[in-house]
Amino acid sequence: MVKATPLYEGTFSVAIDKIFRRIEKSDPPYKNALKLSINPFLIQDDDRNILFDAGIGDLLGEDTSIDMILDNLEKHDIADFEVTDIFLSHLHFDHMGGLAHQSSGYWELTFPEADVWVSADGWKKLSENIESQDERKRDFFHFLDSHASLKMLSGDISKPVPNVRVEKIGGHTEHHQALYYENEEHKYVMAGDVIGTRSAINRSYAAKYDFEPKQSMKIRQEIQELSFKKGYIIMAYHETDYPMFRLTDYEDNKGYKIENVTS
Repeated sequence: MVKATPLYEGTFSVAIDKIFRRIEKSDPPYKNALKLSINPFLIQDDDRNILFDAGIGDLLGEDTSIDMILDNLEKHDIADFEVTDIFLSHLHFDHMGGLAHQSSGYWELTFPEADVWVSADGWKKLSENIESQDERKRDFFHFLDSHASLKMLSGDISKPVPNVRVEKIGGHTEHHQALYYENEEHKYVMAGDVIGTRSAINRSYAAKYDFEPKQSMKIRQEIQELSFKKGYIIMAYHETDYPMFRLTDYEDNKGYKIENVTS
């Protein structure tokens, strides 16, 4: 049996200070801020409990907490030590902050038995630039570097465990990755912030915050075509209302028809 579920951690207003301030789903963001929701994705099959991205953890403000992802997993009868694999689309802290925490006063791995699959080049780049971050993020990184079961992915395409394919796509970050789960009729794709929300579908835009905006535009188009032609369900990490959906039809003047998926 295969089951995929978004683990909604909340909706936040995020300004230039990069502090995540919790708001209601229906609220607008504060002035000069973005509205972002957080949805790591749990994929369960007969052999593994997989996370696509690790959630926000408690690194990015007083309104963030490691309890969110742990409580969400408990609802699915999964304990922290039962998560087997975590795949990171990229190494921004709102996508990886859930890997470790200090809820007991010292650093601990949130998922002590999990292999953490990351871009080798991305991890190297983060290590070279980590001293520009605040002390807590530096400590977080160095703790993971020393204690997590980090598995480095290199090359353009990797198939590190059964049914999972990782493809280097660039765009939002230099070493951005698209994460695919492919098990017979169960097909999912999560592309981090390249398709971060449902509203990215049927739009052609260059995001100024992307490392390579034109590459993001190219990949967005390719993933939409893949979803429509091959039946992949798209997982949108920052989507507030419907973080999983498929594309079921296409018209030249309207674009793709979006069908929301609940589980």
